[in-house]
Amino acid sequence: MLHESIIDPDWDAARAPVTGADGLRWVYGFGAGVAEGHGGMATELGNKGAGLAEMAQLGVPVPPGFTIVAEASRHHRANRGAFPPGLVEQVEEALRRLEGTAGAGFGALGRPLLVSVRSGARASMPGMMDTILNLGLTCATVQGLAAASGDARFAYDCYRRLVQTYGAVVQGVDAHLFDAALETHKAERGLARDADLTAEDWRAVVASYQEIIEREAGEPFPQDPRTQLFGAIGAIFRSWGNTRAVAFRAMHGIPDDWGTAATVQCMVFGNRGTESGTGVAHSRDPATGEPGLCGEFLSDAQGEEIVSGLRTPGPLTGSAQSLETAAPAAFAELGGIAERLERHFGDMQEIEFTVQQGRLFILQTRSGKRSVEANVRIATDMAETGLITRAEAVRRADLSALKDRLRPVPDPDAPRTVIATGLPASPGAATGIAVFTSEEAVRIAADGTPVVLCRPETSPHDVHGMQAACAIVTARGGATSHAATVARAMGRPCVAGARSLRIDPAQGTMSVDDTRVQTGDTITVDGTTGEVILGAVPMLEPETPPAVALLLDWARELGLDPE
Repeated sequence: MLHESIIDPDWDAARAPVTGADGLRWVYGFGAGVAEGHGGMATELGNKGAGLAEMAQLGVPVPPGFTIVAEASRHHRANRGAFPPGLVEQVEEALRRLEGTAGAGFGALGRPLLVSVRSGARASMPGMMDTILNLGLTCATVQGLAAASGDARFAYDCYRRLVQTYGAVVQGVDAHLFDAALETHKAERGLARDADLTAEDWRAVVASYQEIIEREAGEPFPQDPRTQLFGAIGAIFRSWGNTRAVAFRAMHGIPDDWGTAATVQCMVFGNRGTESGTGVAHSRDPATGEPGLCGEFLSDAQGEEIVSGLRTPGPLTGSAQSLETAAPAAFAELGGIAERLERHFGDMQEIEFTVQQGRLFILQTRSGKRSVEANVRIATDMAETGLITRAEAVRRADLSALKDRLRPVPDPDAPRTVIATGLPASPGAATGIAVFTSEEAVRIAADGTPVVLCRPETSPHDVHGMQAACAIVTARGGATSHAATVARAMGRPCVAGARSLRIDPAQGTMSVDDTRVQTGDTITVDGTTGEVILGAVPMLEPETPPAVALLLDWARELGLDPE
């Protein structure tokens, strides 16, 4: 099976570090219990690369790879897309070492090595920059993947994912053209779901995607894996300057001159059947701060499917589709790793993972986005157990933000008409008029009118509308989807995955059964209960939670004014 030797216990990532003739180091390797970098190098390696290096040293099962430093992207930007001298040679050397680790060859016809290329700035920018998976597949190597894996459908599914993403991200083709081509193929074959497509179907879809690229981009999809790799690295560097990333940085005060690192990593495959999948786990509940593993899992899928919200994942435990059911050993291992990482980093962790045929791999860990209420609960819990000091707990809680964002709650005794219930993705409640595009949200909110942004799912292109809205509703996605993650970071109440809703942005309507909401109609969103309510509901000021009261007491003891 491909990549079975992905963790080679004899590999030494730290031997013979590669530098250019000028002494500058652009690449840092990691894997198999060792790494050339470490967790304190977020400035150079970005949060993702630094976290991977730290986890590798801890013995956490991360797929091996290497990270290109953020300085390389700054050079690329300042020199009209040129890579710095020595970078290509260092990447080639790191790639040769990675081939030895994986027991596979990049571009090999027999056992092809596939890699992902991911962005990673020193500050978390979820979904704002680009990722490309399955790099290294061509019309020749896909046959080797089919033979090595014994699964032609899997191989051509990976290939179509690469062609679609590479065509959009690197070659600038409108992503909707690929979606339309896939839907046309399914309609012609009378198929409803992607899962119904065979290897022959995916082969035909790949051919149609390649025709689209050649027509729209004026060049073919590259059949040389190294051309793909360096094209992807350049695209990752360019994504630092895309419109949504620039807007996100302006909103969050992230400097434009930081740039992004790029991590190249052995692929692991969540789309290998029912014992495989992808997910996001938190070491504590990001909405309430309650200790314990929680999160979401999507079986037989790759990572972009869970983040995009296009498929609604299930829980980690407690259902037939959960990780605990699909891969119980991986579920138990994930729980132990989450506890270990939380203790090591001294904060609640958000962990991206993939399970390949029952085997767990950790792709990223970072301090998780959480609600204000959860932040207080986590800080006080950790201070009481001695993991952090009381002073640190008060600092983390941000008292001024706490006063501003402890939100009213709907009067429980007031009458209400609940039209849909979804996941309580970000707590709090708000009333506003329904809008269905981010542009509407910005335009109408400009005069002070509260608006609720209602979308089938959100994407990074909706960040400006989410910022303008007082609350967010989505019909698809889960508690770790883009909508939920960004809403928690912004302090916006959010109900995600309200699947009974039919949201049509083009028509400006949202319907369920006989109820129809149009642009301008008033609705209330309760992100604590997950309810979407027709009309306005009276609000009450909430009682001060015990954790908040405790933290305010500590602030007074430390001589800080919480008022």
